[in-house]
Amino acid sequence: MTYVHANQLSDVKEKSPTYVAIGSFDGVHLGHQQVLRNMVASAAANGAKSAVLTFFPHPKRVLQGLQGRYYLTTVMERVQQMADLGVDLIITQPFNEAVQHTRAADFVDQLCRHLNMKQLWGGYFSLGYKREGDVTFLRRLGQEKGYTVQLADAMVAWKDELVSSSRVRRSLGSGDMVDVAGCLGRPYHVTGPVVMGDQRGRTIGFPTANIEAWSEQMLPANGVYAAYAWLGERRIMAAANVGQRPTVNGSGVSVEAHLLDFDGDLYGQQVRLAFVQRLRPEHKFSSLDALKAQIALDVAEARVILTADA
Repeated sequence: MTYVHANQLSDVKEKSPTYVAIGSFDGVHLGHQQVLRNMVASAAANGAKSAVLTFFPHPKRVLQGLQGRYYLTTVMERVQQMADLGVDLIITQPFNEAVQHTRAADFVDQLCRHLNMKQLWGGYFSLGYKREGDVTFLRRLGQEKGYTVQLADAMVAWKDELVSSSRVRRSLGSGDMVDVAGCLGRPYHVTGPVVMGDQRGRTIGFPTANIEAWSEQMLPANGVYAAYAWLGERRIMAAANVGQRPTVNGSGVSVEAHLLDFDGDLYGQQVRLAFVQRLRPEHKFSSLDALKAQIALDVAEARVILTADA
């Protein structure tokens, strides 16, 4: 799917009539997907382009001073996921002090000037400084500026509960990867290069790839998971560990994966690790022999789960 990516709104000089959705869209979950598909279809039916203006960093990170791991996808993964839904133009607008203090009318002027905006899509949202640009304000301004406001229904349920980014974060925090995948419509994954670890796994017969995931992306709860490791287009079954490796006095949270039936050098390669199901919490074992025995059980269980999932 061909799309255009712009790093900020001022970089765009789109003269075609454009339908625009504004939001963080972190995770691009099922609710987001429904909104964007509807907008793309409506734009195409009316001879317009479709565009998304999303923010990075997340406004909550700036306004509430949130620290630590927070995001559900990297910025470019978010862009690609929206492009896969057919969006023509994706703008990753920096959310900085200037944007934070932009008045709603001025922000709308920029949307009209740079995008030739004809329809604004969103939920019950507000734009501009101190959220002054509510739906009533935006619709009134639209009569003057020549655009309409389309309230998009993002109320999508999975297993009788509404899908939301906050629900995904809660389920990640408890290691419920089945719920996470249900809300996203895909398994949750992290991507990063394979870096040198302490190579202890090799000494006990279970070599692992240490994946350097983005430091701002949320990780599943500490524990052992059945997972898939993707090397380009090749998918390999894996047993993955997220945690601090207490048995070997590890420090800091690491992401490691033992690739089943694989023998090769992965250092420096990009690996995408998709989590399927949590097998158990992380434990401290009495000895390396006890750890080795448990890993053998974990690998066997992961193989059964992933074989059934294939």
